[in-house]
Parts: sequence; structure tokens; C-alpha cells
Amino acid sequence: MNLPLNIDFTGKVVVVTGAGGVLCGTMAKAFAQAGAKVAALDLNEEAVKKLADECKAEGFICEGYKANVLEPEALEAVHGQVLKDLGPCDILVNGAGGNNPRATTDNEYQHEAQEGQKTFFDLDAGGVDFVFKLNFQGTLLPTQAFAKDMVEKKSGCILNISSMNAYIPLTKIPAYSGAKAAISNFTQWLATHFAGTGIRCNAIAPGFLVSNQNRALLFNEDGTPTARSEKILNGTPTRRFVDSEELLGGVFFLCDDRAASAITGVVLPIDAGFAAYSGV
Repeated sequence: MNLPLNIDFTGKVVVVTGAGGVLCGTMAKAFAQAGAKVAALDLNEEAVKKLADECKAEGFICEGYKANVLEPEALEAVHGQVLKDLGPCDILVNGAGGNNPRATTDNEYQHEAQEGQKTFFDLDAGGVDFVFKLNFQGTLLPTQAFAKDMVEKKSGCILNISSMNAYIPLTKIPAYSGAKAAISNFTQWLATHFAGTGIRCNAIAPGFLVSNQNRALLFNEDGTPTARSEKILNGTPTRRFVDSEELLGGVFFLCDDRAASAITGVVLPIDAGFAAYSGV
């Protein structure tokens, strides 16, 4: 791919969780292309093995590992394998996360609720719990597993994936919005906690992207935007969605120890102007 910044990550070991998805898979490929030794982690082993094969076919270094970010023992096992295959972690991208239908309402507003719809009062406690675990613990536990390497070397970078709905929650998805707000807060906590060890911790807050998870919510079968998609575009000054590759400039910048040496504890919006627009 056409990388946005000419940053050389040669010799760096980069661990990317959630690499079986579109966004983090793109990040993993970009780091490999920039010279890094990449460990691509995901619960979907087939997806990360395919990613690794594609990278190797282009002459890059990438290994795929099956990993459940909610199981500490499994993460420790993967950590040991990464140490053996690639070496100690220099950069950790905590990309695993997501939402769950059980924690999502059908209606945007309670006064518009119709019979048969799942309302706020029908949200499943287990679904809400899963969303918080997947996003928050799915960031905390990999950090516990891989940041040990950074503490020993007294250098390293952690990059978390927050969201624009961490600033202002979106309708329908209270659990996901709250969980991403927790990620932003946790990013600041980690930046402070590790400040004396040489480890920096930042996050990006992507705006609205089209992914396999949300494509059906944003587009009708005929390819036209849904009503919710129209709301998003009307609230975005540039009138477009963000492309996954447009995240790479911010990712590379924040993970480069020279360019961002004094930057820690920030959450960088990459949102096509969504947060800047008042709607008027």
C-alpha cells in the first residue's frame, strides 16, 4: 500500500490485536511494510494466518497467532511464542474490540419505540457486560502481557483504539459508547502510570468507517445510504466516511519515538471533521 509517512520501523516488534479485522489488519500490513516484525493476533486464527502469508509473500515479516484477549493465560502463552519467534514487544496496538446486538437498542429515542422493538429496558445485562469486557479488559489484559517487555527495556509504545463516540455517545449503543470512553480514560491512566519507565501510551479515535461489522447498518441492499448513514454524513463537514488507510498517518506518527517523543496520554481524533461540526 501507499504508506502516508516514511517512517522506518525496522527492528521493531509490533504486536497488533484484532488483526483479523479490516482496520487492524491494515495497520499490521502497514507496519510490516515499514520494516517491523509484526505479530498479528486475533481470535480468528484463519484470518491472521492468511494476513501473515500475504505479508510474507511480499517479503515482509509477519506471524499470525490465535489469541483470546479476554484470557490471561492464553495471552501469556502467545507472548511466549512471540518472544521466541520475533523478540520482545516494542509497540503494542490494542485493536481488539467491538459491539454486541444484545447491548444495542432498536430505537434511537424511547418516545419513538414501537411494539416488538428492543428498547433500553430490554438491553441484556450479559451483552452489556460482554461489550465492556471485550473493549476494556481486551485492552488491559494484552497490555499486562506485552508491556512487561517494554518495562524491561525502558522504552516502548502502546496505542489504544478509542472512538469518536467516547466524546459524545451515539444513540442505540450505550455500552459501546461507554466502553470506548473507558478506553480514552485508561489511555491517560496508562500514560501516567508508565511515565517513568520510558513507555508512551496514546490512542486514536476513528470517526465513521465502513467495516464488515457495520456495512448493513450504513447501506441498503441497493447500495444507497440508510437513514442512519444519512445522519452521519449530514453531521460530517466533509460529507464522507473515513477510509481505514487514513488512520495510518496518525498511527505511525504516535508510534514513532522520534516524531512523538513528548506525546503521551493523548487521544487523536481521525474523523473527517465530525467532532468540529455543531450541526449548524
